[in-house]
Amino acid sequence: MSRFTRALAVLPLAAVLALASCAGETTPRTDAPAASSSESAAAEATTRVVTTDQGEVTIPADPQRVVLLNFALAGYLFDLDVPVVGLTQEDFDYEASFSDFWADDAEAQGTEFISWSGDGFDLEAILALEPDLIVGGGVGFPLMLATQAYDDLGDIAPTVIVSGTKATWQEQFSFLAGDVFGKGEVYDEALAAYEKRVDEVAAAITPPPAPSAFLSILPDGRVFVAREDMGLPVVFASVGIEAAPLWATGDYEPYTPGGDSFELSTEQVGQVVTQPSVFITGFNTDIGDIDALSQNPVLAALPSFQSGDAHVLPYWVARGDYDEALALLDIIEELFG
Repeated sequence: MSRFTRALAVLPLAAVLALASCAGETTPRTDAPAASSSESAAAEATTRVVTTDQGEVTIPADPQRVVLLNFALAGYLFDLDVPVVGLTQEDFDYEASFSDFWADDAEAQGTEFISWSGDGFDLEAILALEPDLIVGGGVGFPLMLATQAYDDLGDIAPTVIVSGTKATWQEQFSFLAGDVFGKGEVYDEALAAYEKRVDEVAAAITPPPAPSAFLSILPDGRVFVAREDMGLPVVFASVGIEAAPLWATGDYEPYTPGGDSFELSTEQVGQVVTQPSVFITGFNTDIGDIDALSQNPVLAALPSFQSGDAHVLPYWVARGDYDEALALLDIIEELFG
């Protein structure tokens, strides 16, 4: 499927003006003329002020060396034609590789992977890339690590952390396109295309039995349930496939503050996942098909497995960006059209 691309003109860089100092002068001059309005406008044109959860951040208006500390946000930056010099890999437990949705762009730009771990980011590697802007945050663990390292990152380059309250691709893309990179028209065009496609799919499908549960299963067998107010369930709800209000009960805690899912014990899976339809993904890697998952007696006993209304989805839909959300709509149409 074609990715959404659009070439846009960027603001010109203005020269930084400095007042000349007299030889031997040790104190600031008091007789220097005030900056003209044209000089002030030129200075403003080189920078942009972004409001974040950490306060206001002054960033370059036209950054040329951006480091990104959340793989899940990369699609937005490549759709915006932002020069990404460094990017954290998707998961430090797996071999690093670019997403099929933006691999061509990353390879053309020479984007490098930056190592990270549960303890944090490789600050020396980030420094070596000489970024003029660092972008981090988003949902889950990368948000926590970027928040913890915010002061250290800010010592390297201006740092913008995408708030964890921006839980949908629309909120994330709108913030990055408009507030951070000054290309709000790219988001507007993307949103219009997406909403048109949502209407098409909603009209073309017969929804499965309601309500649905959305599970993520780790390689070690642990089961997590997606919050119905974030990410994947929101896309499904837009075409008429509603998620069960499990998170709304208030009985569960996210796996990390601001996280988009919560864990169920083996005993809880059979007690909680009683919905007539279920959608299942892996976590940062694909899992087996329904036949393979049915080898687990706990899953096989679920009503959705018994009725044939359990569906496996690609892992990347769980925290889909704009391009992945569009691709997910195609999958939904194929399943239920």
